Amino acid sequence: MDKKLLGRFGEEQAARYLKKKKYKIIGMNYSCRFGEIDIIAEDKLFTVFVEVKLRKNAAFAQAREFVTAAKQQRVMTAAQLWLSLNPTEKQPRFDVIEVYAPEGNGGEIQINHIENAF
Repeated sequence: MDKKLLGRFGEEQAARYLKKKKYKIIGMNYSCRFGEIDIIAEDKLFTVFVEVKLRKNAAFAQAREFVTAAKQQRVMTAAQLWLSLNPTEKQPRFDVIEVYAPEGNGGEIQINHIENAF
């Protein structure tokens, strides 16, 4: 499967997970010259900027380990721009959602949500 399509599959799974947890999805794949934010969601207290990482398994490394310091900085800078264009009283928070799909886009899927990851 195409890498971009597989990434979108992971983001869809993460968004579905967040909706079940009563988050409101307010944006997906926000892109600007500074970077991209996979999912922007809200709960009662926070505007949550989510980086989604999809992997088959954690045999090599956990998916969260691929959210490097440089990637974190790009997400934070993009979030600052988004917040300047979409003012809110809610506190920003940066989460990582790991999606493990051993069979690609089917079969058993495991999701690990790391709140306030960076």
